[in-house]
Amino acid sequence: MNSAYIEWVQNFDLFTDGACSGNPGPGGWGFILREIGGSGELLQSGAEHGTTNNRMELTAVIRGFDSISKPSQVRVISDSEYVVKGLKEWLSAWKVRGWKTAAKKPVKNIDLWQQLDQIRAIHTVNPVWIRGHAEHPENTKCDEMAVAAIATLRNR
Repeated sequence: MNSAYIEWVQNFDLFTDGACSGNPGPGGWGFILREIGGSGELLQSGAEHGTTNNRMELTAVIRGFDSISKPSQVRVISDSEYVVKGLKEWLSAWKVRGWKTAAKKPVKNIDLWQQLDQIRAIHTVNPVWIRGHAEHPENTKCDEMAVAAIATLRNR
């Protein structure tokens, strides 16, 4: 697929993964955005210096949504309990508490969570947790892309 955007459908599966070599350290993210019931698919990855695994997990989700040009229904499929529980359970409660956790501490990675909150205002988001490294083909591919993206930082 040549376009960075998929515009002709409104239902997607978004498979995501993040990786980090050290925590913090160089990190990578990868996603597969697939139209449901069609053949359109977009794969992307990237990397950052001095980041954490959780930031890369969140970044993969955000970058996937950046590739959707209109309000859509999106099933986010991730092996990150942090992402899935954050989207399903914690995010709404953090907002009510003024971006504080139940322990009244500031939410970590607030900049990324606030972006995801804006995404939830546009799209219908259905997070689904899958076990990581359990031979789930899309999760395996996203992990491979994230790890390969880290390697690009070392080659620059």
